[in-house]
Amino acid sequence: MENITAIIVEDSRLARNELKELLKKHSQIELIAEAENVDKAYELINSKQPQVLFLDINMPEKNGFDLLEMLDNVPLTIFTTAYDEYAIKSFEYNAFDYLLKPINQTRFSKTIEKVIATIEKEATDEKPFELHRQIFIKEGENCWLIRISEIAVFEIVGNYTRVYFENNKPLIYKSLNQIETKLPEETFFRANRQQIINLNHVDKVIPWFNGKLKVTIKNSSQEIEVSRRQSYKFKDIFGF
Repeated sequence: MENITAIIVEDSRLARNELKELLKKHSQIELIAEAENVDKAYELINSKQPQVLFLDINMPEKNGFDLLEMLDNVPLTIFTTAYDEYAIKSFEYNAFDYLLKPINQTRFSKTIEKVIATIEKEATDEKPFELHRQIFIKEGENCWLIRISEIAVFEIVGNYTRVYFENNKPLIYKSLNQIETKLPEETFFRANRQQIINLNHVDKVIPWFNGKLKVTIKNSSQEIEVSRRQSYKFKDIFGF
């Protein structure tokens, strides 16, 4: 496997140097850039597309969560923080891992092992790469870092979009049309003007009125009506 590319985002030069020293013992991880603030990090991530992000939570002006909200595709993210309670709270929401400062070498090595195992698995997985990309969602005090494949439904709510995954349904500040252009077409289907569904999360398909269909979502009571026009497309996809 080729080297795994990484970027460090940390306002403290001392902390950046500490991470660089730790990384020297793990040749599989290639550090390609570092940034001391969110704006510089945003530019670097978009231009270099790293696989891994070592991200400080607390930074001046904009914090680590602000950066993740700015990104369309979030790299595999490892938070670094001096605040135990803050870090653990953030990781109740599906983030990959966190490291407490000062960073312990053994703990760091275990995290790197997890990184390598995860990326190797994704490299051999049969699903399209896009489904493994992550997005960061923040609503109030709650934060989630989730893979595209975990999302069952996107739904218009005014100028925003509601995202359904597991038992959660937070709002994000992007339009459904913006989101649709970035989704894998073979997996996500525009059921009607208001909703996009993940075909892998469809449980049942029910014939409905006037040639329409209704689908139910796995592990959910949610029912989605497919418009007549889209019902024809849906039938073509599944051959019925």
